[in-house]
Amino acid sequence: MISPPHYELKRTAMDFKDYYDVLGIKRDATQDEIKRAYRKMARKFHPDVSKEKDAEERFKEVNEAYEVLKDPEKRVAYDQLGANWQAGQDFQPPPDWDQGFEFHGGGYTDSSSADFSEFFENMFGRGGFSRGFEGAHQQGYSAQGNDTHAKIVIDLEDAYHGASRILTLKHTELDADGRPYLKERTLNVKIPKGIQQGQSIRLQGQGEPGRGKGKAGNLYLEVSFSPHSTYKVEGKDVYIDLPIAPWEAALGATINVPTPGGEVSMKVPKGSGSGKKLRLKGRGIPAKTAGDLYVVLQIEAPPANTEQARKAYEELKRACDFNPRSHMGV
Repeated sequence: MISPPHYELKRTAMDFKDYYDVLGIKRDATQDEIKRAYRKMARKFHPDVSKEKDAEERFKEVNEAYEVLKDPEKRVAYDQLGANWQAGQDFQPPPDWDQGFEFHGGGYTDSSSADFSEFFENMFGRGGFSRGFEGAHQQGYSAQGNDTHAKIVIDLEDAYHGASRILTLKHTELDADGRPYLKERTLNVKIPKGIQQGQSIRLQGQGEPGRGKGKAGNLYLEVSFSPHSTYKVEGKDVYIDLPIAPWEAALGATINVPTPGGEVSMKVPKGSGSGKKLRLKGRGIPAKTAGDLYVVLQIEAPPANTEQARKAYEELKRACDFNPRSHMGV
């Protein structure tokens, strides 16, 4: 089953937040040590009792740090960014940094989005991170397992043709000392033809196991496309910058165009210029109403690297009274 597209916040450069430094703890702290450090810092900077000048701002920072580090799933994902970043350093999330992490549904647990920094919003504010990990192993009753979510990256060609892929997903568990660690599992996933970037594939019963006689939850795989050397994707539409020869642009021509669905023939109107956009209807991502493929023409001149080519350019220069900068007054 395919879910509608989900659109993320745009990730831009921002100040990096060192949450371990905010709470004054080491990166290998146990979950109990994190909780004790938070209580200590929260008492110190609570605006109702603290005499510190910046108490309110520090209190917000402490709450934000705890929001991430108390949650084993958020913490493990945060740790994947590495320990080499300094607080306040200009930071931009690596592309698809959260690919393959399996998270429970939910976003914030105790606060609203207004209480968090831009860093938190861009990294954890999309609603795909855990809300309830700590209660996942209660006993003595039946309950359906939580749904889980993961982001996967596929090739554009998979969306055109459909595919079966073996994917490795990482989920979080706690060791005997209460420190989170990653555990992997592999799944054979069918990529449906026509899936769009941002849509989700539902795998029934592959989420968190149920408790007692409860059914397992579902796993939702949010799809994005890996960067392509030839094509760009916008929704169902696909774009390609296509080189053409000057005579093809000037005289018109019928040329072959590569598409993710296979090679097709296209007419170039005579007098076409660089940047002209031609539409191949229905050649975008397949769907009930398929997307289109847009060909953006890019005129490329052949090199004058032989005597024959140089003479041809000299003849063209004499034959054409042409100044491409005349519209600029020069």
